[in-house]
Amino acid sequence: MKDAFGTPQSLLVLGGTSEIALATARRLIARRTRTVWLAGRPSPALDGAAERLRGLGAEVHTVDFDALDPDSHESALGKVFAEGDVDMVLLAFGILGDQAHDERDPAGAVRVAQTNYTGAVSAGLITARSLQAQGHGSLVVLSSVAGERARRANFIYGSSKAGLDAFAQGLGDALHGTGVHVMVVRPGFVRSRMTADLEEAPFATTPEAVASAIELGLRRRSETVWVPGALRVVMSALRHLPRAVFRRLPV
Repeated sequence: MKDAFGTPQSLLVLGGTSEIALATARRLIARRTRTVWLAGRPSPALDGAAERLRGLGAEVHTVDFDALDPDSHESALGKVFAEGDVDMVLLAFGILGDQAHDERDPAGAVRVAQTNYTGAVSAGLITARSLQAQGHGSLVVLSSVAGERARRANFIYGSSKAGLDAFAQGLGDALHGTGVHVMVVRPGFVRSRMTADLEEAPFATTPEAVASAIELGLRRRSETVWVPGALRVVMSALRHLPRAVFRRLPV
């Protein structure tokens, strides 16, 4: 169960090598989180992440999980909840893709959509049902400001995040009053391995800053978190620009 300050004592990370997820896990372990499951494809990176978290004093397990194999999600995630209550699920997997390449290769675009949206729908519904069955818990979904309005430069990724964001908000409405808290996190450009080759966008942030915002959002039981907060106003303005104006912007 969460402690008096809302800090989860147990955490399931879907996307166990995500830099944002691991920064969040480190921050929560420094508070009261003692049991962590890292779900992802088996790899030295996943094992290394687990070992580093163990060094911080947590009991850490790895779980075989593949976003692109929804038929396996029920079994993989069911094993985690069979071990006991999970206070928080962090849905953090996703891929950026290569917009220029994926426009020429629809299979690449489909992989982005299946990872970021279809896989998340499957895992989100399964974990939400398990949280509801135990009567408590938080589902934190990493969305993106890219989902607020699709841009020419990354509309494949942006559209997948738009779908994820709408799904997570609807799921939160469906679970309202059940004891399960759904929180959508919308970071802007995050300095990470995934964006290392990209030109940095305004309002760039870090995995650690996103982790801090997630922790604060949990304490406040927020439903939507923007990182940094100023993006709430910026994206509201961009979302309402006439399309003819928006097309001319260098975004």
